[in-house]
Parts: sequence; structure tokens; C-alpha cells
Amino acid sequence: MATEVTVPTLGESITEATLGQWLKKPGEAVKADEPIASLETDKVAVDVPSPVDGVMGAQAVAEGDTVLVGAVIAQIEAGSASTSATPAPENKTAVGQAEKAAPPEPAAAPAPAGGGNDALSPSARRAVQETGVDPSTVAGSGRDGRVTKQDVQAAAAKPAPSVSAPAPAAAPVSSANGRKEERVRMTRLRQTVARRLKEAQNTAAMLTTFNDVDMTNVMEARAKYKDLFEKKHDVRLGFMGFFVKAAVQALRDVPSVNASIEGDEIVYRDYVDVSVAVSAPNGLVVPVIRDAQTLSVAGIEKTIGDFGKRAKDGSLKMDEMKGGTFTISNGGVFGSLMSTPIINPPQSAVLGLHRIEQRPVVLNGQIVARPMMYLALSYDHRLIDGREAVTFLVAIKNAIEDPTRLLIDL
Repeated sequence: MATEVTVPTLGESITEATLGQWLKKPGEAVKADEPIASLETDKVAVDVPSPVDGVMGAQAVAEGDTVLVGAVIAQIEAGSASTSATPAPENKTAVGQAEKAAPPEPAAAPAPAGGGNDALSPSARRAVQETGVDPSTVAGSGRDGRVTKQDVQAAAAKPAPSVSAPAPAAAPVSSANGRKEERVRMTRLRQTVARRLKEAQNTAAMLTTFNDVDMTNVMEARAKYKDLFEKKHDVRLGFMGFFVKAAVQALRDVPSVNASIEGDEIVYRDYVDVSVAVSAPNGLVVPVIRDAQTLSVAGIEKTIGDFGKRAKDGSLKMDEMKGGTFTISNGGVFGSLMSTPIINPPQSAVLGLHRIEQRPVVLNGQIVARPMMYLALSYDHRLIDGREAVTFLVAIKNAIEDPTRLLIDL
């Protein structure tokens, strides 16, 4: 008896996703709650777990296909891999829900010269038959280099090279001087990021102000206490804990930076939810530290560390990336010296951190080398005046240069 695997609820207002990758092949044994597929949504990649123990059966959709919430995407057969090695007939339910107008699957045609057709998914085979593209000439973007339907369609859309004699069927498409191009479909996450960032530029009256900060005292405090801190709290002491605490205090003193515009109203908040950008395999994601004003430096570092681990393994939840009243983005970990970060709507400001480097500064009349970092605050000038933006950034600078301020609430 087979158990259907359906697309889970993906979060508020999200009704569809893209099947990014199958993690199990038909005939492979699976355990309950083991991920069998990865879905790409507007915000993050989400794993689809198997509901039961059994064997991976028919896969009703191919990598790259759009699926609706609740659609059947696969079946899990009862038994073990040794007893159910042959996959069940393909289930068309999910395909019917996602592509009601799609024609029935034609019988597989013999492999064209060059081979490779027998390894294609059903949707990719159909695309090969419809376009006449030789799959052996297509660079696969799917799992283990597998050719997907989108790869075939992209290859078919490329214009043939202008030559006096037809090229051999197996020759790759390239220009006369041997240079090649590759077209890769944007992920759903990248499309959403692009749209939202452009909306921010079109909507907000965005302006950036800069300052620099001497990191000497924070670096000395970190070097002095990092071992004791890690031993007591089981987490490393980084710089983000200091900056989040400094931001919380500065946001309390300059509340407009923590506010937002909704229609013709300004929404002020007595809480601080800090969005922090962390790296994930498919790009940056921005989970939210809720009620950061209630957390200690240790609590902040633990939260950020947990976000970083789960971003890498794709287990961040939708709700953890919603909301946020202020964003901190640390481009310094990638070597950025200075940047103008873009606001994350509907927020009104974002703080950009950059790399620390030794620079000459004048201190007590002497030129000395100090570890300096550039700070950038991009803000919506419709809501935040220049005086408020500069005051906020100077408050961050003062707290970092004299961390005692964070302890005695100055």
C-alpha cells in the first residue's frame, strides 16, 4: 500500500513552490521524517519529509516544476528496498493540479544519436521530443548533472550558430571565437530578492550616511573574555553581540529608526526585532532575532549561531524570517571595505558593517595604527531626518568604542 507525499503548508500567503531537487530516487529506502525532496519558495528552501518508513516510489513531478500546496508529488511504497526495487507507476495527481492543461505523457522515444535519453525524467523526455534537442549536448543543472526540462527548453531557445555548413549533432552551441554562454533559470528565492530590493529603491527616499569606529576596546574585551564566555555559555563571543546590543540602545534613543511607514501613518514600536543576514547555500537569508531588547550578549550570540547552522542545512522556518524592525548586514566577513546597503521593506533603516583593518589615525596628537571599521546606515528619508540618522550612527560608534556604555546603559 502506498502513502502519498504532498506539498506541506509553506506559510502565510504562499501557495506554490518550485521542486528544486529530489533527495531520494525511486527504489531507495526512506525513513519517516527523512527529507526526500527540497522545495524552493519565495523566502527559503524547505525540505519535504517522508511521512512513513518505506521505499521511494513514483515521483509525480520533475525538478524545476512548480507545485501547489497540497499537491501530491510522490508516493512511498510499503516494504524495503530489496522487496520494492521497481518503482510504482507514475502518479499524475500533482501534475494534474499544477498543469491541468498538460497533454498526457507520450511513450519514450528511442535515444537519439549521442545517447542520454534513457536517464532523463519524464518531463525532460517530453521536452526533448517536442524540441528535437539532443540531450547529450545539454549541460544539466539538476542533481548529479541531470538534464531538466528547463535545460532542454533553454537549449532549444538558443539561436543556432551562423556557419556555412551544419555542425555535427553532438557539437555544443558556441560562438565563432569559441566563447560559450549558459542560461540558468533564476531560483524563486532570487526572483523575490530582486523584486523586493527594486521595490525598496522605487519606494523609499533612500540615503546613506557613514562613520568609522575604532574597534580596539571591543577587540581587547573579546580577546580577554572569549574563553570564559565560551566555557560558560557554550557559544563563541563574536562582534555581532556587541553591535546588536549597541543598536538596541540607539534605537531606543532614536525611535524613528525602528519605525515604519504604513499608508499615511507612522508605526512606532516599543520592541526591537533585529534581522541579521546569514549565509545559506542558495544565498543570503535574513532570520529575525525577536525581542532583542530582552536578550543578553550571550543570548544574542546563541540565537545568531543557531540561525547560521540551520541556514546551512536548510532547516530555517518561514516564521523565523518574517517581520523584523531593523536589519544589520555584515559584509565585512566577505572582505567588504564599504558599501551602501539597501533597506529591507517595510523597515526604514539598515546598518552595514565592514571589514576591520589597521589604518592610521590621530590620537592625542600622534599618528597611530588602529583597527578601524567603516559603518554605513541606509535610511528612508521620508521618515528619518539626517540629524536622527547621524545621531543614531554616532550612538553606535560611541557604544562600540567604549563597551562599558553597554553595561551601564549610556
